[in-house]
Amino acid sequence: MTATLWRNARLATLAGPEPWGWVERGALLADGRQLQWVGDDAALPAGLQADEEIDLGGALVTPGLVDCHTHLVYGGQRAREFELRLQGASYEQIARAGGGIRSTVAATRAASDAQLFASARERALALMREGVTTLEIKSGYGLSAEHEARCLRIARRLGRELPLTVRTTCLSAHALPPEFEGRADDYISAVCTWLPQLHAEGLIDAVDAFCESIAFSPAQTRRVFDAARHLGLPVKLHAEQLSDCGGAALAASYGALSCDHLEWLSAKGVGAMAASGSVAVLLPGAFYFLRETKLPPLQALRDADVPIALASDHNPGSSPGLSLLLMLNMACTFFRMTPEEALRGVTAHGARALGLHDRGTLAAGQRADFVAWDLDHPNELAYWFGRNPCRRVVAGGEERH
Repeated sequence: MTATLWRNARLATLAGPEPWGWVERGALLADGRQLQWVGDDAALPAGLQADEEIDLGGALVTPGLVDCHTHLVYGGQRAREFELRLQGASYEQIARAGGGIRSTVAATRAASDAQLFASARERALALMREGVTTLEIKSGYGLSAEHEARCLRIARRLGRELPLTVRTTCLSAHALPPEFEGRADDYISAVCTWLPQLHAEGLIDAVDAFCESIAFSPAQTRRVFDAARHLGLPVKLHAEQLSDCGGAALAASYGALSCDHLEWLSAKGVGAMAASGSVAVLLPGAFYFLRETKLPPLQALRDADVPIALASDHNPGSSPGLSLLLMLNMACTFFRMTPEEALRGVTAHGARALGLHDRGTLAAGQRADFVAWDLDHPNELAYWFGRNPCRRVVAGGEERH
């Protein structure tokens, strides 16, 4: 292993009692993939040994960014639907005309593995260029045993071939495929039979579902969660996006890693999440793109000390954005989060939403994932948009080029 000392940095460690975990003139020692020491440059331990020393030129340094909710592997795009919605068409009208999630399912099934990998790789690279070092990718656009497995294998391949940590989530309970029209319970039975096979192949880190009036009921979601629990897999949930179905409380009863969207989250749901330790993942890109008006209950989440994460929710139908930094700005603008809350949402809390506790802050023992920015203060990460201030990225102790 090579020990590298990174010096002359202004650190937003997000650790310790200070706002931002701020260290005005800081240094980091990375030994292999792990941070061995982080702190004030003047307090460097005597006799500290490093094979290489790198001057960061006074750059702002933060933990590597975590995008904890994406749907990165899919075929096609849905720009025409966006145009139709602007012309007044409803979601139901678009779906009846063959659009919606089913149109992406058809395009995904028709695409080759090579095509799906190439398009997903370009999307991942776009996120990486803005400092993302850990990424979650959900399935949910195959909706058959064969095609869900294909999408999850492609997500795993991205993690092998790119300098990026990829966590994979099985979202087979995303929508009803056409071959199961009118047979939602039968489809859920099928999903429950796929999970052991996908898990045995090492393709799943967590299991998700879409619990909503236009998707699956709480009872159907419970069946999926029971199957996941039997396999020892953690669960997550698309919950309370369009209505209050009680999904967050259901997911919390299973110790869910996270509940995501949450615009219609009730006080009961907030309390259940607080008791279970589930992370609230807010998705401002979808809120913006769908022109929603119902705000998630941010203050109630704060008051209950529920950790709040942010993510891009990149998908072709409701959040086709590929800038996690833009999501910080949107979260502050739409949801009135503070810039520090937003940054914690794409670092420490984003990592927690994936069940990862070895990243998200800059501290000894944490994974050596960090980003140097051409900025003076971390509040600028949520301030600027349409600009990429990322100067350099270190992932697992190695600089990414």
